[in-house]
Amino acid sequence: MDFIQCSALSESEKLEVFDLWNNEYPEKLAHKSITDFENYLNQLKEQNHLLLINSEGKIKGWYFDFLRDNEKWFAIILDSKLQGKGIGTSILELAKQRESELNGWVIDHNHDKKKNSEFYKSPLKFYTKNGFKILSDSRFESRGISALKVKWENKSKH
Repeated sequence: MDFIQCSALSESEKLEVFDLWNNEYPEKLAHKSITDFENYLNQLKEQNHLLLINSEGKIKGWYFDFLRDNEKWFAIILDSKLQGKGIGTSILELAKQRESELNGWVIDHNHDKKKNSEFYKSPLKFYTKNGFKILSDSRFESRGISALKVKWENKSKH
C-alpha cells in the first residue's frame, strides 16, 4: 500500500472516492451522484487529501482535511477489509505531524446500515484510542444521522 498526498482529486480519483464513501459510510450519508459529491468537496476550503493506493492502483482509503469556521476538520474512510490493521492509526499519525488540531464528526452508535445492508460500525473507540477527546455537548444531526464531535489537539503547537 502506498500513500499519495494531493490538494485536489483528479476526476478518476473522485469517482473511486465517491464509491468508497458510498460503500463504507452509512447509506443515509451517500451522495446520489458524482456531481453531488463534487458539490460537497467544492464548498470546503484549504483541502488536503491522502489516498491509500493498493498494488493494483485502486484507492482503498481516503483521508482529507479542510478548514471550516477557522478549525481544521477531517474525515477518514477505509475499505472495511483494511480496518483493524493499524492503517487508520498510521494515517492519523501523518495528519498529526502536519496539524495542531483535528476536528471530526463521529457516529456514536451501530444502528445505521451501509449500502450492502451491513451495519456501520462506529469508529468512536478508534478515535479515543488515538488521543481524540469526545465533545459530548457538540452533536450534529442531519439527514437522519446523529454524530458527536471529536477533537485532537497538539498542545505544543498551539
